[in-house]
Amino acid sequence: MSVNRNDWSLQRKGLMDQARHKERVREAIKKNLGSIISNESIILSDGKKTVKVPIRSLDEYKFRYDYRKKKHVGQGDGKTKVGDVIGREGQGQGPGPAGDQPGQDYYEADVELDEIAALIFEDLQLPYLEEKAKQAVQSRTTRFTEVRRSGILSNLDKRRTILENLKRRARETGVAKLGRFKKEDLRFKTWEETVKYESNAVVLAMMDISGSMGEFKKYIARSFYFWMVRFLKTKYDNVRIVFISHHTEAKEVTEEQFFTQGESGGTVVSSAYKLALDIIRERYNPRDWNIYPFHFSDGDNYYSDNDEAVRLADELIQTCNLFGYGEIGEEGASSYRRSSGALLSIFKDRLKRQDRFVGVRIDSKEDVYPALKEFFGKRGHEA
Repeated sequence: MSVNRNDWSLQRKGLMDQARHKERVREAIKKNLGSIISNESIILSDGKKTVKVPIRSLDEYKFRYDYRKKKHVGQGDGKTKVGDVIGREGQGQGPGPAGDQPGQDYYEADVELDEIAALIFEDLQLPYLEEKAKQAVQSRTTRFTEVRRSGILSNLDKRRTILENLKRRARETGVAKLGRFKKEDLRFKTWEETVKYESNAVVLAMMDISGSMGEFKKYIARSFYFWMVRFLKTKYDNVRIVFISHHTEAKEVTEEQFFTQGESGGTVVSSAYKLALDIIRERYNPRDWNIYPFHFSDGDNYYSDNDEAVRLADELIQTCNLFGYGEIGEEGASSYRRSSGALLSIFKDRLKRQDRFVGVRIDSKEDVYPALKEFFGKRGHEA
């Protein structure tokens, strides 16, 4: 068979393979968002636009041995089946002598941070957003609106391209059978960005920085707020964010201070709630603003402060659109562990009839993504 030097499909083969690989990377990321979202290389990316993401369900480019041979180098016994756990990230056999078994291979992909963010944020929104007196917040959404004959390969509409190939082949040969693709078969998606004006909104981010907030707990809280801030800045143009840090006392801080402060001192949760309410009264009238306070702590609180903390939390719920509380446990602890002093247990017991109170428990890095979906999942209505 002779090959036409001007065969367009051969000239584009490399680009088509690259696009197919990128699509596989995207699918692998989507399946593993729970573990990727709290990956240290992302949280500590320091504003970098591209980050390395470990993907364990995808092989790196490589040459394969002759697939027609019956035996392959390193072939297993075939006893594993779908669903078997081969290994977990960062988990070995525990203490003991050095092992002689191979580890689990994974591929580190360079991924645009914006691409990861788009996958995370596609189903998130500010819940119970209401129409207020002032309209200032722009919400941006992107949707595919038409199909064209030209475009970039990453926007190739595979289904329509195959359909056009079948139509052309049917016209030329009388048989609708998939064949060699030509440039005229290709169809590309195009999109437009729509801007919708929402009501004013302010988010109050509160974080416990007391001495009991160790490295793991601090990392989890910052992971959640890292994605929350990015979500708000990506989807909404003018949402205000107020940062509050607290131990026995609370104070309003800058975004940089919020993400870099160390931990020290005891815990008086009511100090944060009181400051939040004071800020709302002074700057964000509920008649004009949608208000969303979120608080993360480890659940420890000065025992005599619990009643006051619950009272002020209830006042926040009555004042705001949604109040979210996240409690961080010890790494690897059971999600159902409760102690008499844990705030989440106290809140759920006393605020159980409050529809606009959402409480979550986080015991591992993988719980950060479900927490985001729980707080910012679609509920209520959009303005």
